[in-house]
Amino acid sequence: MEITTLISDPNIEIILKLVVALFLGMSLGVERAVAGKTAGMRTYGLVTMGSALFTIVAVTAAGGYDSDVAFRESLRFTAQILTGIGFIGAGLIFSHDGKVSGVTTAAGIWVAAGIGVAVGYGLYLLAAIAMVFVLIIFTGLWYIENRVKTLAHSDDAE
Repeated sequence: MEITTLISDPNIEIILKLVVALFLGMSLGVERAVAGKTAGMRTYGLVTMGSALFTIVAVTAAGGYDSDVAFRESLRFTAQILTGIGFIGAGLIFSHDGKVSGVTTAAGIWVAAGIGVAVGYGLYLLAAIAMVFVLIIFTGLWYIENRVKTLAHSDDAE
């Protein structure tokens, strides 16, 4: 078997999509793990890879990536992925003593599913840019939000 035949094999493309989705999700999960949140590398990796997997299965079952009909038919399947992820996200949100926590992690899981779907459809650049934006939100906006809270509390003390 020639190497060009192996590389052009559609199974290799599917495996690469799963690897890319897993890598992007795990990258988001690293930040969550470092921040001490409930969902980390494994959760985010599974969500992105699972979403990519279900998208790939839906497109393939509907006729493949070369079919316009397959993309239209697979959209219903994709909608169900997001519904299912909403259920997982709801399980991450807790209320204790009047304080709600886990909302950002739940939203991150939801966006991670979207990233996986993008990879499943072959929209790699979109998936990578979304991942970068999520990391900016998780880290950069966390810092800004804490600074704003600090300033707000210092005004209360005066």
